[in-house]
Amino acid sequence: MTHSIYPCLWFGENAQAAFEWYCSIFPQSHMIEVNQYAAKANFAGVPFLGINGGPTFHPNPSISFMVICETQSEIDHLWSRLIEGGSTFMPLGQYAWSDYYGWLQDQYGFSWQLYLGKLSDVNQQKIVPTLMYCGQYQGQCQAALNFYQSLFHNFRTQGILKYTEGEYTGQVQHAQVVANNFTLMAMDSGIPQSFEFNGAVSLIIECEDQAEIDYYWNGITLKGTESQCGWCIDQFGVSWQIHPDNLTEILKQNPRAQQAVFNMKKLLIHDLIHA
Repeated sequence: MTHSIYPCLWFGENAQAAFEWYCSIFPQSHMIEVNQYAAKANFAGVPFLGINGGPTFHPNPSISFMVICETQSEIDHLWSRLIEGGSTFMPLGQYAWSDYYGWLQDQYGFSWQLYLGKLSDVNQQKIVPTLMYCGQYQGQCQAALNFYQSLFHNFRTQGILKYTEGEYTGQVQHAQVVANNFTLMAMDSGIPQSFEFNGAVSLIIECEDQAEIDYYWNGITLKGTESQCGWCIDQFGVSWQIHPDNLTEILKQNPRAQQAVFNMKKLLIHDLIHA
């Protein structure tokens, strides 16, 4: 079975403007769809959804986006654009893990890591969501990866590096996995942080039928928590959205389905179609 996993970004009210800006920055990017609630786009081959959700969530670096670049000049160009109105976490330079790297927060509050590497090492996926377990979830990265391996039918680990010294010895310094053909990175923070996961960045799982929605919903909420509109939070604090893969078509065909989504926790395809 193959499912589509992709990230969702939470905005106050400017998802369209933000996504148009990202499209102007990343090559091979384009807008897919825009409405009053959301914008969907493809950035460098990776789908993203943006939600106009109001002030409920504010982004932080617990989930950032690793951008794999094969030349230093590409990093310089992307950095010069993404830093507009933003701020620097780690300045561009040489680090132990990369000959050229930098980490920034953009004008909308979302975090980007620009890394000099090879696309072949990340399955040709240029933008890779990177989960940092910190705050109350510090040290739980390995347990989370074990859970995701049990959850996703198509899952493989492509490398795990552990801290070998200091107070975080044995915790995950860096991991790369593939879940349902989508590459993800994960780590335990190497220093104490004042933030942790929230709904500003969530991960969408598109499902082909109600049985698969039920499967993922039940798996994540067994030790996690249910939320509204198809959202749920796993026991490690990461927010997921479990959608039918034809949700856009359902909403277009039945105008009442949007309000039905707002009234649901787990999404029920039959009820959406017949709302």
